[in-house]
Amino acid sequence: MDSTANLDSTDRNILKVLQREGRCSNAALAREVNLSESACLRRLRQLEDEDVIQGYTARVNPGAVGLSVSVFVQLSLTTQSQAALTAFEEAVAQIPEVMECYLMTGSADYLLRMVARDVADLERLHAQRLTRIPGVSRVTSSIAMRTVVKRTGLPL
Repeated sequence: MDSTANLDSTDRNILKVLQREGRCSNAALAREVNLSESACLRRLRQLEDEDVIQGYTARVNPGAVGLSVSVFVQLSLTTQSQAALTAFEEAVAQIPEVMECYLMTGSADYLLRMVARDVADLERLHAQRLTRIPGVSRVTSSIAMRTVVKRTGLPL
């Protein structure tokens, strides 16, 4: 849902605070945005109900859990029919190492961001998962050497 027109400055302030500190209590959030606790909670629930806030997560350090290789994969399909796109999207959604998947314009049909333990794990994912998805014609991978900028908050 596109709720952009419905967001006032208080809603934007709530979102800014939550993007910075998702675990803050309603009382702390209310103080920071200058609302009563009940009014703040009401607005928060409305932002959730309208799908402006899509959930809450913890940011986990990939290296700390053995997933230190970040890979960007461009995939092309043999056909771009709706059935082929749907089949690919359903298959790729079943691969837990796929962190993000985008349907693209340009030379590749999809761009994936994946994580892997090491290069051997990436080779396994490539050989046993990605190239076995029906309709995949080309896979091109690039390993990220270092993360330069990684934002989780949107510029509100």
